[in-house]
Amino acid sequence: MRIVSLISSATEIVAALGLESQLVGRSHECDFPASIEQLPVVTKPRFETSATSAEIDRQVKTLAVRDPAREALGIYEVFPEVLRELNPTHILTQAQCEVCAVSLRDVEAAVRDWADCSAEIISLSPNTLREVWATFLEAGSRLGSADAADRLVANCLARIAAVRSAVEGRERPTVAVVEWADPLMAAGNWTPSLVEAAGGRNLFGEAGKHSPWMQPADLIAADPEVIIIAPCGFSLERAREDLPLLERIPGWQDLQAVRNRRVAVVDGNQFFNRPGPRLADTVEILAEILHPEATLPATEQANWERA
Repeated sequence: MRIVSLISSATEIVAALGLESQLVGRSHECDFPASIEQLPVVTKPRFETSATSAEIDRQVKTLAVRDPAREALGIYEVFPEVLRELNPTHILTQAQCEVCAVSLRDVEAAVRDWADCSAEIISLSPNTLREVWATFLEAGSRLGSADAADRLVANCLARIAAVRSAVEGRERPTVAVVEWADPLMAAGNWTPSLVEAAGGRNLFGEAGKHSPWMQPADLIAADPEVIIIAPCGFSLERAREDLPLLERIPGWQDLQAVRNRRVAVVDGNQFFNRPGPRLADTVEILAEILHPEATLPATEQANWERA
């Protein structure tokens, strides 16, 4: 097989299935495991990734507007000439969110009109945690590694079950997970389920639904016991840089999470935003933030830090 992955979570799934050696190309965002970074890159963003959160939001919204004279512009570009050279047998992408990765529409266009290859396109589009596990099974089935996929799902479920057991019976703090700082957005999709598994009560965003915009006044009114800042696509360092945007919200300093030093900045890009195998790590990280007294793996400083 010759596999090209256009979404970071799919790259992680392929590697976890034991098929890393079959990968021949990746997206500009694929960076785990580190060994795949030497692969040819077949995409690039059409917006400035180093811009401020507000400017990135503006650029993405502008690029996402449909031009009546042609297909949607899309916010990522596919390199058809590279696809042509790589001659993949399988291309993994998604049809869930055009802000997260190259869209299914763009991949189909590149393959059909430009790349002149007959690759099988595998589109993974989970919205819930259960659907995330289902994508592992689908990828395993389509790539001839069904048994490995079964083992991968079983391992993730066992790790999450261990966390549930560790936090069982403890007081469940209210939690606000912030997925974007300017404008303010809460985390949806699988994140509410991760919070619940780690022993918390999620306040904003619903399991299985896209991440919702929120008003600063709503955050202040809810007064969560714990606030987790996990900007979509941002590293721990970049998330830390966005913290002042939240600190400017009127009433921020009066929140009990702030007063009690229960605000955490996390690596959203690696652990929260990707529907891949490391969501099991995310549950462990969340449990450590919410229940530090529980016996759980120590990941503070490496993957998250107190704000």
